[in-house]
Amino acid sequence: MYLKIHNKRDSHIIALCDEDLIGKKFEEKDLQLEVSESFYKGEILPEDKIIELLKNFNNINIVGKKSINLAIKNKIIEKGHIIKIKNIPHAQVIGL
Repeated sequence: MYLKIHNKRDSHIIALCDEDLIGKKFEEKDLQLEVSESFYKGEILPEDKIIELLKNFNNINIVGKKSINLAIKNKIIEKGHIIKIKNIPHAQVIGL
């Protein structure tokens, strides 16, 4: 899984996605998901490091079955917060 941290002035966002989704675009009805390299392709990290980072951020963007399952398993997101576009799961955590 790729993890990338985006640091802006007043916000910090983690982008987490499955490796095989980088560069792909998914569309279904009025929904569109672009897994761009510039936003998602960061470092490939071990699961324990990913979990540690996810638990310390409150703005998270997650794409892919493996990434979503890791977040659910570690109580970062709930199943009810996941949408699917062309059967690709996606979830966002937006905190204050």
